Amino acid sequence: MNKRIEFIDWIRVVACLMVMFVHASENFYGADSSGLAGNVSMLANESNRFWVAFYDGFLGRTAVPLFMIVSAFLLVPLKPGQTMGSFYKRRFGRILPPFVTFLLLYTFLPLLWGGMTWEQSLADLKLLPFNFPSMAGHLWFMYPLISLYLIIPVVSPWLEKASAKEELIFIGLFSFTTFIPWLHRFISPELWGECFWNEYGAFWYCSGYLGYLVLTHFIRTHLDWNRRKKLIIGILCFLVGAAFTGWSFWWKGVPGVVIETPEIEWAWPFCTPNVLLATFGAFLLFSCIENVPEKVQKPVTGIAKLTFGMYLAHMFFLAPIATWIIGGDRATPSIPVGLAIPAIALLSFICSAVAVKILSFLPGAKYLVGTEN
Repeated sequence: MNKRIEFIDWIRVVACLMVMFVHASENFYGADSSGLAGNVSMLANESNRFWVAFYDGFLGRTAVPLFMIVSAFLLVPLKPGQTMGSFYKRRFGRILPPFVTFLLLYTFLPLLWGGMTWEQSLADLKLLPFNFPSMAGHLWFMYPLISLYLIIPVVSPWLEKASAKEELIFIGLFSFTTFIPWLHRFISPELWGECFWNEYGAFWYCSGYLGYLVLTHFIRTHLDWNRRKKLIIGILCFLVGAAFTGWSFWWKGVPGVVIETPEIEWAWPFCTPNVLLATFGAFLLFSCIENVPEKVQKPVTGIAKLTFGMYLAHMFFLAPIATWIIGGDRATPSIPVGLAIPAIALLSFICSAVAVKILSFLPGAKYLVGTEN
């Protein structure tokens, strides 16, 4: 059995909770009845504006890149003698059965409590080979994760041989591409060869989550900063990146005004400079976790083993919990918004952990909720 890495388990647990903070926050600016941020958004008041910017923007935006970093840290480069086929068999054998299970659950289970119609359920079923169902927007993450797994055996041989300078060149190119979402929005929707007959611009192959993969390998292999330096730089990078991310939402969010969600989330895509900076800082901070007392580390590791299933299942709990706490009025929920968002997130986290833990005792649980040994 591979020895577990303490700080990686901490990343898994904290990032999982951060995801739930993000989805809890969406109940306070999504303009449709689903409780989640759809195509349009509206903030009820200044309190919602501030707390969504804080919990979703400042605290929550690094969750997805951190999960990508965990995969890169553990899987790159490939183990000696591991082939592309064996890598695919092992990785996809772990994530695809639970993923397919929850695609079907989100397609049909809401029928039991009237959460969707048969027409919508059947429409979702027809589209399952191509995308996630309408009640499971959070499952979008699985598709770029699958893409990352597909490319890992391709880039792994290069990373084994690349020098620190060569990796830095690619990281520099990737860092530049994180400005492209802003250039698309503020300069031109088409850049460097992009047009309606070609979506693959000049920097396409240097962009996206692959950049986080190379960044992770560089930090693990070539970055030899001591703990104090990592703490100082990590804190600064996280605070600057996260503060900008939170401010960007607050700046665009005008209470009482309906606004297209991409406009209010203009700096929230996961491959933007601010999110990259905050993620780099957060990863440095997590990497400083070491020599944790067993009585503290053991429960963290126990929850870390459940986090994949918790991510898959948490929306079944978060939606009713949010409805109960909000009480039908996002402007004046049953408790202040500053407490409502963390309450929704923490209760969803606990319920998901308990449910997945119970399911983990079933035969073949790894195919249902993806629990680890």
